[in-house]
Amino acid sequence: MDDTSPAARRRYYELLAQKSPIERLAMAVRLSSMVRALAEASIRADAPGVPERAVKKQLADRLYGWAVAERLFPGA
Repeated sequence: MDDTSPAARRRYYELLAQKSPIERLAMAVRLSSMVRALAEASIRADAPGVPERAVKKQLADRLYGWAVAERLFPGA
């Protein structure tokens, strides 16, 4: 899917290039945190009242696969 005009894309990359490496890293960390929060909210919406440990296990399953989730959260 490509819904961004070439001019807007160029401008985005110009603005991004003006940021320092640490600013770009901070942006990436914030975005990652927001995506993680949205994924956790989705899990909670699908199963209201699920224990926090089960939410973390389901998130690990989505991100890393069942085997990793089971090792991190056995029995959850």
